[in-house]
Formats: sequence, C-alpha cells, structure tokens
Amino acid sequence: MTSITDWLNLIWVLKSFYHFSGRLYSLCIHDDGTLKQEQFYTLKYHFPDSRIVNRKIAEEKIVALLKPYPRCLEFRQTNHLSPKVFDFVAYLESDRMLLLDSDVLFFQEPTELLRRIESPTYSYNSVNRDIASAYTIDSAVVRERMGFTIQPRFNSGLGLIHKKSMNLGWIEQFLSLPGIIGHFWRIEQTLFALCSSKFGVELLPEEYDVRLGKGIESYPCRHYVGAIRHLMYSEGIRDLVKTGFLKELSQ
Repeated sequence: MTSITDWLNLIWVLKSFYHFSGRLYSLCIHDDGTLKQEQFYTLKYHFPDSRIVNRKIAEEKIVALLKPYPRCLEFRQTNHLSPKVFDFVAYLESDRMLLLDSDVLFFQEPTELLRRIESPTYSYNSVNRDIASAYTIDSAVVRERMGFTIQPRFNSGLGLIHKKSMNLGWIEQFLSLPGIIGHFWRIEQTLFALCSSKFGVELLPEEYDVRLGKGIESYPCRHYVGAIRHLMYSEGIRDLVKTGFLKELSQ
C-alpha cells in the first residue's frame, strides 16, 4: 500500500526488489486513498503489468465482503491502514503473497526470503523481526482469551503471508479483545501477528531484522522504518548508486 507521500519510495523499493531477486512476481499496488492521477500514471508507466487498486473503487467490494463481520467492517472504515489487513487478501490471486512496505530497499538477492516464498511445502507465515514487540494487546491477554502465544517482535513490513491465515472469522474474534483498538499502525501489525501466530509463524533470519543503527553491511535488504526513514536516501539509495544499480537498471 502506498500514498501521496511515499509513492516515489515505493518505486525504488520495487525496482530494487525486482533487480536483485531476478523474479517476475505479479504486482498489486494499493492506493491508500491519497494518490492523484499523476501518480497512478507514473506507477503504471514503471510497472505496466501491475494491478493498481484505487481505494475509492475498492470500498464497495470490501464493504460487501465484511458485512457479516461487523467489527472488521468498523475497523476497515475507521483505520487508514486497515486495507493491509483486508484488501490485500481480497485482491490476492494466489494462495500466498509477499507483503512489502514502501520503505524496504534491497541490495542483493534475498535468498532465504525467496526460498520460503517459492517452496510449495513451506507452510508458515514468515516476516522480518522487529526491534521489539509493537502491539496493541498484551501477550498475556492473548494467551488467556485466545489460547495461543503471540509471536514476539513480528513486523508486518516484509515477509510471506499465506492467504488462508488472514481468516475473517479469526480477525472478528481478535477485534473483540479488550483494548486492542489502539495506535493506528500497531493495530494493523497486531492483527497480522495474531493471525500468523494462530496459523503458524517463523521469523526470517537475522539478516532481515529491523535495525536502527547506520550501515548496510552485507545484508540483502534493509527496512527503513520511521526512526531511520531519513537514511533511506542518504544511505540506501546512495549505496545503490555507488554499486552501479542505476546503470544496470538503465541497460
């Protein structure tokens, strides 16, 4: 999902992923409701085979889908990031997806991520590890009310998500947990973590971890979360330029 403030970042993210992965995965870009016609044209120019979902057009489809789930519907109508939970899966034309935020740059082939995505026998959801658990619900409440343990340090910015793990009945139950409706982006991440923990989850290796210090080192990618977003260009794009990424891209 992208917006008027980060659509250009998304282009860099996708260009770096496709370049270093060597893959031709189908692409679906979701508008958060703020993109203008100019951004739609530019994204389509760079990714002509992509589907770009206009949030205003998606409303009718998603509202109909969520009518049997009143808590889900209310959440979808009141939280700006909720399409990550509902729309991504509703528009998915596969049994699994690569969940990718607009602030993850790639610097070499993400071998283990690709292996897990492409293995027909790999049955877990698998995402990058956050610096700390950032949820709107306490893990003890989850154990008491839901009977399972929520995966610590789950980050919903990069990883493999199986379609059937985002079960609307489960999400409707999770949204009944006391106090779960909280911080606007932590609630989205919390729901992904809850669904994944109930379904089956395994975090990506440490080279995919969210890190707040400077330096790319030899890692395949870096998630430039809010605290280090300023490094996405001063460090990340600068490194890609130095290593010839732009020249290779233009050939």
